[in-house]
Amino acid sequence: MTQLLGQDSAFFDLALRRNVIFYHQGYFSQSIIAAMAEVVKLQLEKAGINGPTRRRLFSSFVELSQNIIHYSSDSLEPGNPGNAVRQGAVCIIAEGERHLMLCVNPVVADDVHGLRDKLEPLRTMSIEQIKQAYRTSLRAETPTDSRGAGLGFLTMARDASAPLEFAFHPLADQPGTTLFCLKAVI
Repeated sequence: MTQLLGQDSAFFDLALRRNVIFYHQGYFSQSIIAAMAEVVKLQLEKAGINGPTRRRLFSSFVELSQNIIHYSSDSLEPGNPGNAVRQGAVCIIAEGERHLMLCVNPVVADDVHGLRDKLEPLRTMSIEQIKQAYRTSLRAETPTDSRGAGLGFLTMARDASAPLEFAFHPLADQPGTTLFCLKAVI
């Protein structure tokens, strides 16, 4: 029993050492995101983060969580996109003056190309180009095949202090499924 308790506290100790402000791994829905958003707001305030940074972190948290709802292939209610409850993880870590925003979720392997096409251009765009693309997207009609308004990645890229980082890792034990990892530095 003592060994089990020691193992259980190892995650807590690691989270403290890594300055984890918020972490959730599990299922996401609109109502779960709303509840977590309240906790994130309080955690960011408690951490003493200044207002502008806190707003960027909060905005990115919401976008990362929406990303899970829009793209995660692991759903509790398959075939019910209007009331999606999907699997993923979001983490906010303080690293000195910077904050790391991390998101991981499984996606259908066929979606990787489209996600990469949306993210890759953001890596080389200037902040002014990102802001212009954001304004253009606001005025454009949402494509019929879009799962969101198309502004999430632009919002995160606009708020980030470095280019968004992303990776795709095919899951050997789940053919047709790839793990999508996204990182924003605020």
